[in-house]
Amino acid sequence: MSQASGLRAVWRPLRSRNYVIFSTASEISHVGTWAQRVAVGWLTWELTQSGLWLGLISFADLFPTILFAPLTGAVADRVDRIWLMKICQVLAMLQGIVLALLTFYDLITIEILFAATFLLGTTISFNQPARLAIVPSLVAREDLAAAIGLNSVIFNIARFVGPAVSGLVIAGFGVGAAFAFNAFTYAVFLVSLFLLRVPAREAAPTPSSVRNIPNEIATGYSYAARHPGIGPMLVLLIVLAICARPFTELLPGFAGAVFNEGADGLAVLTSATGLGAALGGLWLAQRGGVAGLTRVSVWSILLFALALLLFTATTDFVLAVVILFFAGFAMIITGVAEQTLMQNAVNPSMRGRVMGLYGMIQRGGPALGALGMGALSEHFGLRWPLAAGAVVCIGLFVWALRRSPTMAPALEGEPPGGDKRPPVVQH
Repeated sequence: MSQASGLRAVWRPLRSRNYVIFSTASEISHVGTWAQRVAVGWLTWELTQSGLWLGLISFADLFPTILFAPLTGAVADRVDRIWLMKICQVLAMLQGIVLALLTFYDLITIEILFAATFLLGTTISFNQPARLAIVPSLVAREDLAAAIGLNSVIFNIARFVGPAVSGLVIAGFGVGAAFAFNAFTYAVFLVSLFLLRVPAREAAPTPSSVRNIPNEIATGYSYAARHPGIGPMLVLLIVLAICARPFTELLPGFAGAVFNEGADGLAVLTSATGLGAALGGLWLAQRGGVAGLTRVSVWSILLFALALLLFTATTDFVLAVVILFFAGFAMIITGVAEQTLMQNAVNPSMRGRVMGLYGMIQRGGPALGALGMGALSEHFGLRWPLAAGAVVCIGLFVWALRRSPTMAPALEGEPPGGDKRPPVVQH
């Protein structure tokens, strides 16, 4: 089937009943997730007035993804992914209900909040590979790029709507209501999973002994590292995650220390980044197909790096806002294009493990990079560490541009054995 472009490409994934159900419920769920993140941060500050505890709570949310990523990817390849997500939604919903009740009755403590955040982070670490790996089963192969691009738009819309909803809910009903709202959004997503019909391959993976899991993990990681397209893409992801993407975590410092702006200024900088990211995802969605996407992803690295260099060089707030729009645009193109290419190229039997790696890098890399840049900023200020990361990314661009002629055929073609879709089953 021929690949569409323009607005036709954007709408093509929406012809799929599965994708419409999944993406609509995902938007609601993402709004709840962002609402709870704001509520957790605010509650942490109310309980402790401690920046250290803010960092520890963020660590509790992040660390399970890094800790369990090898296992969760293997699990996603050996079980029914729909049922795995159903279990995760139930556990996450229960966490939100418990937090809401403890908060309403003034029984919450920072230690309980830390434990609950760690448990939710663990749940998400198992849910994420399955959630990423299921997307190719919801749309036709030629619509995959548009579907992933639309997913990025959905995520970035929720990034703005969620905090706004959380602020209104907390102001009107208290922090506990924000947790209850998030529990409700998990219930909505859970219902949507019962409405999906996916290929039988997703419902009935080949059974094998649990003792084989370590070998399956090693096999999956070896496959990813040796793949002529996926291996280099993982290198790009790691370097960008550590050296470029942490700029979003450093924006509060830039807003206050560099531009002498308050919370309103930080909101404008964040909004400019998010707007660029949303439009970047929409541009990828309307582009249609994966042909030439390797080159797009490589050149977007250069745009990303140059935007960050300019951002570190200016003291003009308005100019910084414009620059961050382009930084957000380039950032989302690198991330979404790389995920699309990896989803297109990966052998279906390895999809969960490879997406587990992708999720671990995307979630863990920026936090590690922000930690390192934050420590360096104590001695060199905020600008120089981020500028150094941008220079590294320019070197990465040169390396990737030389590798792209060999990467593109492996990423843009059909994986060995193709992706023939078996009969659809009802869950």
